[in-house]
Order: sequence, then C-alpha cells, then structure tokens
Amino acid sequence: MSDIPPPTRMNQQVFKGKKKAASSGHRLLKKKADALKVKFRDYAKAIAETKGSMASDTSAAFFSLTAATYAAGDFHHKVREGNMRARVRVGAGVDNVAGVKLPVFTQLDTGGGQQAESLGLTGGGSKIDACRTKFEGLLTALVKLASLQTSFVTLDEAMKVTNRRVNALENVTIPKIEGILDYISRELDELEREDFTRLKKVQASKEEKIALKKKEEEEE
Repeated sequence: MSDIPPPTRMNQQVFKGKKKAASSGHRLLKKKADALKVKFRDYAKAIAETKGSMASDTSAAFFSLTAATYAAGDFHHKVREGNMRARVRVGAGVDNVAGVKLPVFTQLDTGGGQQAESLGLTGGGSKIDACRTKFEGLLTALVKLASLQTSFVTLDEAMKVTNRRVNALENVTIPKIEGILDYISRELDELEREDFTRLKKVQASKEEKIALKKKEEEEE
C-alpha cells in the first residue's frame, strides 16, 4: 500500500505522536460537543417557553389596540403623520459558547418617541398607554425569540460540524493510525527475528570455524 510508511523506529515514534495528538483532539472535541449539546437543549427549552407565551401576549396586545381605538378613535394616522423617532432599536452582540460565536440581539431604548405622549389627550389616554405597554412587552418577547432562534440555528450547524469531526477522528483517523502502528510493529518484530536468526547462524559459523581450527592444531 502506497500510504503505508516504511517500518522504521523513527516512523513508529512519529505515528505514536500522531495517535496521541489525535486522541487528545478527540477528547477535546467530545467535551465541546457535550457542552454544545447542553446549550442546545437550553435554547430549545427557552424557545418553546417563549413561543408558548407569545400567543397570549399577541392576543392581549391586539385586544388592547382594539380597546384603545374604541376609546380614543382612530389614532393610527396621527402616529403615521407625526414626527417621531424610533423609541426602540435592536443591538447585535456575540456570546461565546465552547469556542462557537453565537449572535445575540438586545433591545436598546433610544429615548425617542416622546411625541407619542400627546396621543389620547382628548380621550382614551389610559387605553393608549395600556396598549403601548402591551406592545412593548410583545416587542421584547419578539427580540428575545429572534435572538434565541438565530443562536439556535448557529449552534445546530456548529454541533453538526463538531460531531462530524468527532466521528472522523473516532472512526477513520485513529483506527488508520492504529493500523499503521500495528503494521510497523509486526514488521519490526519480523526484522528482529530475522536479525536474531542471522546472528545465531553467524555465531554458529564462527564457533564451527574455531572448533575446526582447534582440531587442525591438535592434529599437527
């Protein structure tokens, strides 16, 4: 086989080092995969809980919008025509989990939207405030869900890559190195046996020559 190195002591030491490095890498990747799996389950649980509460939050928010519209009249055009800045923006950050960078979204209050306080002065102000509070809570849940969902997808891809590497080391790389080491060990053992046999023959030949010479000397 062309990929089998010559059976020498040097190659044996080289492949022992490779096996040690591969085994160490396998252990580290296994720990990383376990850590990612735990985090993956945490994200899945958090997503399920957030989605479960969003149905009731969305229903409550739009019900409060209907109540505000009934109490204050149709104020949508005032919101659209008003010179208002976004009160909430979304910031992006990074969370490091076992060497994997996960995107994290955070809700930032810009302090804008103060002009909206004038809405409802002619009536229905409390309903509009209640509606604003409901939708702010819904927006917070949406930002949280977006962050969890994006991190979940990124984590899922990282888990697949890590598991592929673990399986490759466990089922391909390490067994291949062990096979090469076994081959080198067998060949070296065979060479040692051949050397031992050859040395025995040389020693026997020398002893035979010495005995023959001694016999000749005695005959003289």
